[in-house]
Amino acid sequence: MDKLKSRGKQFDISKWEVWEAFQVVKKNNGAPGVDGQSIADFESDLKNNLYKVWNRMSSGSYFPRPVRAVEIPKQHGGGTRMLGIPTVAA
Repeated sequence: MDKLKSRGKQFDISKWEVWEAFQVVKKNNGAPGVDGQSIADFESDLKNNLYKVWNRMSSGSYFPRPVRAVEIPKQHGGGTRMLGIPTVAA
């Protein structure tokens, strides 16, 4: 596991942690966020896309993107609530 750790990065985030986080996102089968990128689109260049996410997070240059707001009905009736849908690439 040590070779998955980065030397010289501001935050100690392993590439394995980014991979595991992506697996959770994929398992959720969510809809695309404001950027319109689906999980399938992200996977078309998975290695490069995961590297970009890891690099931004571990270097401290990551800033979350806006979320897409969607109104969904409340479980027990009585109106709707807002649900924020983040982007796949974070």
